[in-house]
Amino acid sequence: MVTSTVERAFQAALYADSDSALDVGASLLAADPAADAELTRRGEEFVATAWRRGWQPADVVRIVRRELDDVHARVLSALIRSQASYDGPRGPRWTAQLDELTTEAPPRTDRFSYATTVLELYRLLLRLPTIEPLEQPAAAGGATARQHTTSDTRMLTRIRALLAKAEATGFPEEAEALSAKAQELMARHSVDEAVLAAGAPTADAPGACRIGVEPPYEQAKAVLLDAVATANHCRAVWNEPLGFSTVVGFEPDLEVVELLYTSLLVQAQSAMAKAEAAQRAGGRKRTKTFRQSFLAAYAHRVGTRLREAAASPVSEDLLPVLATREVAVTDRLDRMFPQTTTTRLRGVSDEAGWTEGSDAADRAQVRSRRPLG
Repeated sequence: MVTSTVERAFQAALYADSDSALDVGASLLAADPAADAELTRRGEEFVATAWRRGWQPADVVRIVRRELDDVHARVLSALIRSQASYDGPRGPRWTAQLDELTTEAPPRTDRFSYATTVLELYRLLLRLPTIEPLEQPAAAGGATARQHTTSDTRMLTRIRALLAKAEATGFPEEAEALSAKAQELMARHSVDEAVLAAGAPTADAPGACRIGVEPPYEQAKAVLLDAVATANHCRAVWNEPLGFSTVVGFEPDLEVVELLYTSLLVQAQSAMAKAEAAQRAGGRKRTKTFRQSFLAAYAHRVGTRLREAAASPVSEDLLPVLATREVAVTDRLDRMFPQTTTTRLRGVSDEAGWTEGSDAADRAQVRSRRPLG
């Protein structure tokens, strides 16, 4: 049996970490243009294997961007789009991730450089571990999830636009007004969903999504995301080695968590930059410890404010709905993550950073919903 060029290149390069092994594999591929089609097909197989291991498009793109370079992410995006034509329907979140893939083709320089890029990418894909699947198979005879309506899409688009404007403006009064309007729309969105659930015994099952928690200061960011998730009837589990948190909850709440976490993180980065500038103007040089302490204090204080907001009264007719949903979310979380551990914030040692971060959290716009009822 004749071994193909692609197979020989894989044997040389994919199961070894050395640059010399990579060069051998890339040389084999560069010398055989007839191997290109098989090389692409094998890449599609690696992508399909990643899906079977629980990964989703945004997850793989995120880790490739973190571990490799933009050119690798472009090759990956092309492979994912190509493989999607052989895939079955995956749901709206999956479709949205496919829509967000870059359409920029990878730069084709010389064949050897391109082959090196492909093999580096395949090395990473080959070694992706199995993680918790987010998709749940539909139960026979069970309830079907409520599909997003046109009004849902329009409202979420308006919320995103308002938050983006709030984050971009340099005028605090304008940012506050825009954020307040966004929060009003998010609250209305949540109330509408709760009312629908109250009148529908076959309510949707809780879902899950992954949100990137990127370095630096990822521990403080994970704490912030956990606080946002908890305040919005969701639960979050941080996977530190892979750089994301899995958030479990009902779809409308997951959308609010994504929006509010992103907005709070942008507000934190802006406030931290201003605080550092003020420190430098006062002649005090600030380092990594200032930023670490700032974000840790910000996450801690925002969490306190969110818990206080979440403790507001709820009308009695909606209490059973919220209690049922909380049980369903906890059950889904326990099935996905039967074993979890807690962690404490590390590296918080700068008093000025902690004070500035707490003050910034007090100024941040955190209300994501009005009292239900």
